[in-house]
Amino acid sequence: MNRNEAIDRLQQLVETDYKAFNKKIIPTEKEILGVRLPALRTLAKEIAKGNWREFAENAKSEIYEEIMLHGLVICYAKMDLTERMQYIAEFVPLIDNWAICDSVCGTMKFIKKHREEFWQFIQPYLKSEQEFELRFAVVILMDYYIDDDHIEKVLQIYDSIKSDKYYVQMAVAWGISVCFVKYPDITMDYLHNNNLDNFTYNKALQKITESLRVDKATKSIIRSMKRKS
Repeated sequence: MNRNEAIDRLQQLVETDYKAFNKKIIPTEKEILGVRLPALRTLAKEIAKGNWREFAENAKSEIYEEIMLHGLVICYAKMDLTERMQYIAEFVPLIDNWAICDSVCGTMKFIKKHREEFWQFIQPYLKSEQEFELRFAVVILMDYYIDDDHIEKVLQIYDSIKSDKYYVQMAVAWGISVCFVKYPDITMDYLHNNNLDNFTYNKALQKITESLRVDKATKSIIRSMKRKS
């Protein structure tokens, strides 16, 4: 499927009401058509089964849904790790909002088979000054590296991130809340001794208290730990 055919398909999937909704919640300067994510995933899987390189190599970055589709195709298509990382490296600079970042990161299931290689791949992004390049790396850590082998390293990395960018701070807070749900004792120790800025720290506490997997007594303790601005 070439780009023009993909755009035609996207136009057929447009929902006017959903377009208005997305414009309210997704901060992007790109054109938003109004296509739901499940429909984008279905189309991406269809493209990935065919000559997906023709689409990926000619995709443009003027339409929100096309960028999302581009990222999803890279995740679904069959290729070796080296080629996939090349495509991802070209794609990451196109991310300009939380929705594309988080949806594409969550689709990178192949990372589970290549943890160490991808750990090395994201290291430069953890040092990026670009808001969504850094968020990309933070979310990847949250999605694939909060485990027995990496929990301490992940918390150390989150603690080392110094950014005043809203979508980075929110991603770090989200990541720490997931760390707490999976490793409450380790993360509680971290929360008592960390270098987080007050905004990120308090947002992490908030997200922990919003989790359905944290009991009421623990939530009460977490609320008591809030810092005053």
